[in-house]
Order: sequence, then structure tokens, then C-alpha cells
Amino acid sequence: MRAATLRVLATAAMAFCVSSTTNADTKEEIRIGQTLPYSGPLSGFGAIGRVQEAYFEKINSEGGINGRKVKFISLDDAYSPPKTVEQTRKLVEQDEVLLMFGSLGTATNNAVHRYLNEKKVPQLFVLSGATKWADPKNFPWTMPGMAAYESEGVIYAKYILKTKPDAKIAILAQNDDFGRDYVAGFKRTLGANAATMIVSEASYETSAPTISSQLAAAKASGADVLFGVVLGKFTSQLIKGIAELGWKPDMTFLPTSAASISFLAPAGLENAVGMISSSNLKDVNDVQWANDPSVKEFFAFMKQYMPSADLNNSSYSAGYHYAGLIVSVLTACKDDLSRENIMRQAASLRAVQLPLLLPGITVSTGPDDYLPFQQLLLRRFDGKSWIGFGEILDDQ
Repeated sequence: MRAATLRVLATAAMAFCVSSTTNADTKEEIRIGQTLPYSGPLSGFGAIGRVQEAYFEKINSEGGINGRKVKFISLDDAYSPPKTVEQTRKLVEQDEVLLMFGSLGTATNNAVHRYLNEKKVPQLFVLSGATKWADPKNFPWTMPGMAAYESEGVIYAKYILKTKPDAKIAILAQNDDFGRDYVAGFKRTLGANAATMIVSEASYETSAPTISSQLAAAKASGADVLFGVVLGKFTSQLIKGIAELGWKPDMTFLPTSAASISFLAPAGLENAVGMISSSNLKDVNDVQWANDPSVKEFFAFMKQYMPSADLNNSSYSAGYHYAGLIVSVLTACKDDLSRENIMRQAASLRAVQLPLLLPGITVSTGPDDYLPFQQLLLRRFDGKSWIGFGEILDDQ
């Protein structure tokens, strides 16, 4: 009986090992998990997941990645951290995904940050520029997918100091890590000038119905430059709100993630004319890229796989871009699709060129450098699209 029991236990242990290995390195498919706000105040970003689902469909139709098909499971978290925890646990423990990819939001990703690292599940190309994602020493399984918010704040402050050193600045920022990181980089670059240049500073909660009172206070301060660290519906409220107040700052800055036409349009595109943001991607709707082969390829893809999509929504091109990045990493893994090798390849990118990146910008990472994107180009809205200007900048 003892021998029989030992044989049963050995068989069970072997089955468990085989199952665990299969989860990490299946010969049939690569399971990728994601959480995005398909509902709620930031539902416009759901376009990212929809275009990525189509992208992986295309990859599968072409034979997959190194012979393996991709099973992409993107779930709605409504930009609610408790929901993110629920959905992420489902993806890891029930759907048995190999990695998490491109989930959106600072607070939402923070809610599962430690969990995924404890489980040793890659949390790749987080759609948030919080500095905490690039911490390979303490959280080796997490890597950001955006330029750091602090870096973007630095670039805006540099531009103000260069072009309008006598500016009177009003800041309105979301009251979380997203807002605080932007403001930290911005203030650090202004240095001693911050005390005199910043004449108004306010914040708002993501649960707030409006930001009307904060905008009215910013105008009353006499500010002629507005730095609005906003997202989703609050982008629309900011643009429409300052128009209704009859306030016309000399410069209004919006974060990269707030610059989608889908957020500008509800406020009236005419009200967003002249606003400044930044990007490291080609604006596919900008006429200067009309004959660019990679942009043409993007439009051909959209026509075939998402013919009814609103191509003015920049979330589609962004999602397409990030899907190409994860495919590059998984392709480099070859036949070793262990989670350890996925992270090793993600941290070994060397001047990778992706089709929609602006000329001169590439992707590089290292074991001690988890920031794939560190360069940006300023751009200004002309009523139809964002037009780049100046030189490619970094936060140095």
C-alpha cells in the first residue's frame, strides 16, 4: 500500500509539473492577458484592446509567433482598481495566461503590481508613465510601455522656460500617481522659478462629476499658461470649460494620453486649437505622413480588420503600435517561452525600430533600464490633427 501510495503521489506530482510547464510554454498557443476600461469614464481607451485583438487575429492568420497561435484575453476593469484585481486574478488563475500585456492605468496596475511580481507573471508594457514601473531591482516582472510622466513634465517645463520665461502658470492635475508624477517633473525643471511662475495649483478626484470650480479658480488667478494633467472625460471638460469661461491661455498643455481626438471631439475640436501635447508616434492622420509606407500599412490593416473604426481615434494606432512591440519580444523568445526568458528578451531590446515610431526614435532596454521610450516630440493641435514641431526632446 505504501508503494502504491508513493506511485500515486509521484504520478500526481509529475502531472502537476507537466501542467505547470504547459502553462508557461505551451506548444499550441500563447495566452496573453489584459485589463482595459471598456466601460466607465475612460472607456474611449477600449479601442486599444479592440485593435490589438484584430492585430493578433492577423498574426494568427499568418501562422502565429514562431508557429504558436496567440490567444488574447482582454477584460473590462472599468478603470476601477478592485475590478482590476478581480479580472487579473481570473486571467492568471483561471485563464492561465502566460503574461499580462498593455493594461491601462496607474492606480489600476498598482492594484496588481505586487501580486503579479509575487506570482512571477510578466506585467509588460504597462500603459502608464508612472516612474514606479521601471524598478527592476524591486519589481523585476514589471516594465512600462510609455515615456515616464515625469519626463513628459520635464519637456513641457523646458519649453515654457525657453519660449515664455515670464509665464504665469496654472496647474490642474488628477489626484493620484498619474497627476503627481507629471507635476513633480514639471516643478523640478522650473526649479527656483516655480515659486513665482506657478500662480494656481489644484487637483481633482477621478470620481468627481466636474472640474468647473477648479477651472474658474485657475482663470481668476490671472494665469496665461495652463498645464492640465487630465484624462478621459476630464480632458473634454477642461477644453470645453475654458472655452465657456472665455479664457484663452497663451499655452495649454495636455498629456500624451489625453490627446486622442475621441476626448477632444466632445468639447468641440475648434476649442482645442493651439493646445500642445507630445508623442513619440507618427500621427497617422497628419498629411505629412500620408505617403509613409508604415502609415499606409496601418490603414490597409484597419480597412481589412476594422473597417468601421473611427480612424481619428489615436488609440487605434497606439494599440497597433504596442501590439507590434510585444510581438517583437515574443518572436525573440524563439522556442523558449518561459516567463523568465520573456522578461530577459523584454530587457534586451537594442534600438528596435517599430513602424509607427517617429524617425530617429527606437526602443532600447537593459537589465537595469526598464524604460523603453525616453524621447518625445512636441505637437500642436490645428483643429483637425496634431502637428509636430521642433526637435525630438528627452528629459536630460
